[in-house]
Amino acid sequence: MIEKLYEALFGCRHARYTFPVTIRKGGRRLPAAALTGTYVACLDCGREFPYDWREMKVITSPDSHREHLAELAKHAA
Repeated sequence: MIEKLYEALFGCRHARYTFPVTIRKGGRRLPAAALTGTYVACLDCGREFPYDWREMKVITSPDSHREHLAELAKHAA
């Protein structure tokens, strides 16, 4: 109950994620997997985020990781 009130006031904390999913080559790419080819989804709200397998972390702010994501995109292509 309190968690739902918190989410209504402040938004989802994105604290729980699915296991990373990698899209096969030639398959339909979701926006979250467009740069790295891998994404995770928040189990609470369903929002999808890019995932970096090399650093093993969720990329929540693509703008602050622009150069790093460009390098990942070169390797994924």
